Amino acid sequence: MPQRLTPISPDGSELTIEALRQVAPSCITEVKDPWSGATRQVVDFDVLRILLGDQSVEAGTEMYSFIWPGKQAARREAATPITDTLRPVLEDSVDWDTTENLYIEGDNLSVLKLLQRSYVGKVKMIYIDPPYNTGNDFIYNDDYTIDRDTWARQSGERDEEGNQYRKNLDTNGRFHSDWCSMIYSRLLLSRSLLTDDGVIFISIDDNEVHNLRKICDEVFGASNFVAQMIWERAFAPKNDAKYVSNSHDYVLMYARQIDNFKIGRLPRTAEANARYSNPDNDPRGVWQSDNLSVKTYTPENDYVITTPSGRRVEPPAGRCWRLSSKAFEERLRQNRIWFGSDGNGVPRIKRFLSELRFEGMVPTSILFHKEVGHSQSATQALNKLMEGGYFDGPKPLGLLRRLLTMANLDPDSIVLDFFSGSATTAHAVMQLNAEDGGHRKFICVQLAEETPEDSEARKAGYKTIPDIAKERIRRAAVAIRNDLENEKVRAQAKFAKVAMGEDVDKDPELWDNLYDDVERNQAQERLDSIDKRKESLDTGFRVFRLDSSNFTNVKRTPAELGQGELDLMLDNVKTDRSGQDLLYGAMLSWGLSLSLPQAVTVVDGCEIYNVDEGALVACFAKAIPTTVIEAIADMDPRRVLLRDSSFASDKEKINTFERLKQRLNWDDKEALDKVRVL
Repeated sequence: MPQRLTPISPDGSELTIEALRQVAPSCITEVKDPWSGATRQVVDFDVLRILLGDQSVEAGTEMYSFIWPGKQAARREAATPITDTLRPVLEDSVDWDTTENLYIEGDNLSVLKLLQRSYVGKVKMIYIDPPYNTGNDFIYNDDYTIDRDTWARQSGERDEEGNQYRKNLDTNGRFHSDWCSMIYSRLLLSRSLLTDDGVIFISIDDNEVHNLRKICDEVFGASNFVAQMIWERAFAPKNDAKYVSNSHDYVLMYARQIDNFKIGRLPRTAEANARYSNPDNDPRGVWQSDNLSVKTYTPENDYVITTPSGRRVEPPAGRCWRLSSKAFEERLRQNRIWFGSDGNGVPRIKRFLSELRFEGMVPTSILFHKEVGHSQSATQALNKLMEGGYFDGPKPLGLLRRLLTMANLDPDSIVLDFFSGSATTAHAVMQLNAEDGGHRKFICVQLAEETPEDSEARKAGYKTIPDIAKERIRRAAVAIRNDLENEKVRAQAKFAKVAMGEDVDKDPELWDNLYDDVERNQAQERLDSIDKRKESLDTGFRVFRLDSSNFTNVKRTPAELGQGELDLMLDNVKTDRSGQDLLYGAMLSWGLSLSLPQAVTVVDGCEIYNVDEGALVACFAKAIPTTVIEAIADMDPRRVLLRDSSFASDKEKINTFERLKQRLNWDDKEALDKVRVL
């Protein structure tokens, strides 16, 4: 008999047990539930304590920790499963059938829970720009002391879609605690999504940076801290500042596993290359000199060097040479020691640009506005793109581009932003792909916060922040594709002009070079590269919206229900839900990516959904004839999903199950694993 596919997000405790199984399998055991009789896996704490030995501590012992009111409730909230789902919104999407990008509207705490099965260990980079808790910015309100619905009724602070929100004013006695609980639960969920070599960046200001550092140390591990970077947010002081004009924000950077993470290096700049020269016409190219002495004193490296002019030079007091006398003589023979143009200077070692250990430049902890942009330039650029000022405080595109580089993304990496705001992250990912031909994907998550009634955004028809963001992505896509087309036109025109002999007198060197085979091939490769980038560029996005369960009366978690009661409650599909709704809800439950391609085939009036050429084949018709089952089997599915109410009886369901087994040559275990009903 096929089993039901549960429409409930993963239980956080189950994920923790699975993680423990990987490192300490002997502490995992099974117990029998006294009510249902089913066995479940649990942790034997006595065994775990033995494994930890002296590395464990009992409750009540003095220890270093960061505690605030509501922390334990926030941790429980992150682990609590939900019955919500993500519904596809095809009318707001762009290139639905081909795109691999996602834009999700809804509370990010719930969305992060729903993404756990499908995206665990798959996200290379996370960037978030959460509320800074200034007392005026929008903040999510997850209540950690009373029932959510009770809190909502008491406060009356829900929007039209039932989302909870409020201003976190400093008159609130839990000003810092509320913010810490909000960010803590979300970071706990985000960590499991990162790849082993993944990294997270978090923008923040002085209000909560001290608390955020402590929270990140706990969630990601202090040993995985990479940097606390300073972004030069403003380029001019504010003369009306009460004390000091604050010109910076921070970007915290943590790796998932620091030993696996490799920083992405920045392209070398003309300014950096200008530091290299070749005053002695060394055939190895340009170089710069470096101090030959070091602070760490070694007697063997304390010796006298005689310069070409005959002057005897000793290391500075308390220092020694970085090279032994033997190594120095070897470098001297190789012409790697510089004594100045007159041969009388203190010896220095030559570092050649062509011999640098790494390509590119190491990033610095200060993000200067002249390199990555500032708040005003970001606002101006977005206003120009949108033809109006509809969003306050966007991050500059250059800042996100710098972070994407530092994350050392692979060409097909996934980038997640679950406080996506104006969708700068999506814009930056598309632009990077346009430049280097990559296939990186973005997942943006944003609460459907309403724009103020009297705002320019509302007057222009943007009712919510996601409305602004989706339009920004659409316009950015057009601009990026136009830039690529213009790049191609310029390359074609330049090639054609010179090849036809025009402007030879103005640029004879260019004329000669183009008739060199190597140069001609390079010019053609550039044109080919532009065509490939245009063809492969993904500027679409699938839109999903967080909603309640696809099934009626699902208000409680499995822990509150007996299996028989759960089966009865999950049988009824809500009348307003489509086959697409059921399909993507099932993909989340089965752990399949929401960006996978799909096709729809109609057989005897029944729609058959085929996800990723057989990864999942589903049919939700009210009655499924034998021809449909045969068509499903012909698709060579790896998973099959059917609607339970499609079968008139258990006998019919069993017969269908057996038919699939025979057609697909599955044994009982395979069939039980691969066939599910809703």
